[in-house]
Amino acid sequence: MYTEERNIADLAVVSQDSLLVCNYSGRKVELVSRQTGKVLSQLELEGEPWRVCLVGRDRAAVTVPSIQNVQLIKIKGNTLAKDKVLIVSDDVWGITTSGYNLVVSYPKRPWLEVISTDGKVLHQFHSTGKTQQFISLDFITTSPDGTLWVSDEGNNTITKLDASLTILQTFTSPLLQTPCGITAVTADEILVCSERNNSLVQLQPSTNTMSTLLGKDDGIKGPYSLTYCPQERKIFVTPFESDSIQVFKFT
Repeated sequence: MYTEERNIADLAVVSQDSLLVCNYSGRKVELVSRQTGKVLSQLELEGEPWRVCLVGRDRAAVTVPSIQNVQLIKIKGNTLAKDKVLIVSDDVWGITTSGYNLVVSYPKRPWLEVISTDGKVLHQFHSTGKTQQFISLDFITTSPDGTLWVSDEGNNTITKLDASLTILQTFTSPLLQTPCGITAVTADEILVCSERNNSLVQLQPSTNTMSTLLGKDDGIKGPYSLTYCPQERKIFVTPFESDSIQVFKFT
């Protein structure tokens, strides 16, 4: 559905009419029509946008690792405008919301932080010395019950944490091969891109089970990032270094 030549790093559903897309190679954040695939509005950044999440109905937050900041963006109709910039601790990758705050991941430490929308650090998680050792943290999502979920492609694990970054549970399965993009449909339905397995995996935490939701036979190949529209129960998936977005109905 996305017709412009771009390198999509991440995406988020803004409304039933549009998606917000991180155009990594173009150093832009773009508002894209879901009907035509055309760019409705765009913002040029000083670095490459990597991950995106919505902050309420009219704002978004985008990580820009190369300049170690988070760019807040205002969304008004079909127009994007820059808001404040948050300077963070390192080359920031993943991002999600936690209440009125943001949660970000760093690949090098690796670690996690909860920060306010003014940039104040509220909680930190350092993996050094912890029982749980992360290797390569990136994508983060928040489920409707407020718990956080992070994918670790180095460990092939999915980890559940509370809002203070305390680890609650860790999940793994042969189905998880290079887990990347992650999104929560409900508190008990977590969807993960299993990039090397060419599949979307559904995790049900209450039963500690994983199953393949979509695979090669459904046209999935190297899934990297995904997002979910609860109103329409649709999944939007993009491979790594791709300019295309696939749309699937979640049943």
